[in-house]
Amino acid sequence: MILPSIILLIAFAALVWSADRFVYGAAAIAKNLGVPTLIVGLTIVAMGSSAPEMMVSASAALADKTNTAVGNAIGSNITNILLVLGVTALIKPLLVTSSTLKREMPILMLISLGAWYVISDNYFSAPEGTALLVGFIIFILGLIYIAKNQKSEEEDPFVAEACGDVPSNVSNKSAIFWLVFGLILLPVSSHFLIGSAVEIAQHFGMSDLVIGLTIIAIGTSLPELAACIAGVLKGEDDLALGNIIGSNIFNLLAVLSLAGMINPSDIDPGAASRDMMVMLGATVVLIAMSLNLKGTRRINRIEGATLLCGFFAYQYYIFSQVA
Repeated sequence: MILPSIILLIAFAALVWSADRFVYGAAAIAKNLGVPTLIVGLTIVAMGSSAPEMMVSASAALADKTNTAVGNAIGSNITNILLVLGVTALIKPLLVTSSTLKREMPILMLISLGAWYVISDNYFSAPEGTALLVGFIIFILGLIYIAKNQKSEEEDPFVAEACGDVPSNVSNKSAIFWLVFGLILLPVSSHFLIGSAVEIAQHFGMSDLVIGLTIIAIGTSLPELAACIAGVLKGEDDLALGNIIGSNIFNLLAVLSLAGMINPSDIDPGAASRDMMVMLGATVVLIAMSLNLKGTRRINRIEGATLLCGFFAYQYYIFSQVA
């Protein structure tokens, strides 16, 4: 198990780095072509942290591991809320001020319920995957429309911070190089990641769903963890929380959809009856903590510790089922 574990770690590192380089190149090219910063920031840059999940899910589905792809999407959402947000809030309490985030939280809940309904019959079809992808396109277009037509986009911290991450003064030559480099390394690293993860899972008797929910989900959520910690350390609380909400929406609409579109198949019943329930519960808790009745709209350290305890309890339960 030493060699597969080493390959897994290297593949994770390569996947995260290549995703960052791909987004950097794509955003720079779009900016150089005259695409408005607002659109680039709310699409390419905002989607960047979910690029690893998208590539891994596509690779898993192509390898006839649809349960791994589904587990990756669900597990990443659970990890984002319970682990990433929990650790971030422990470092610094999060103050929620962005109107964009307040709009997106109820949307995240509705999308989560829709995703649960899609796999509740334990079968994921191509039309269902396509419907999720269409929903993703509608969401992106709606987000851009609202941001462009609000009275003053500078008043919204999330929009301003997302647009601030768009690279500028990057030559087309450099942008194209990183775009192509990312396009090559992303599928290669995801291929080795899936292969090594499956080998480890088989050695320990883990199902395809569990490996997606745990090892792969945690690994592909590392960009969100890094972005959130960096955000709160710089005082950009809304950007940190926005990374979580945006990533979770993208995971359910863009990442999960790939599994059904590429390889329609039966789904492990535990995905809908157990893991989706945990994800829905975590989402409700996130909304309650962010939009509380006291009006402070702050996720404090005690709440962060509670989320973190929930993550470890879930992981213990999952692995106890395997044992």
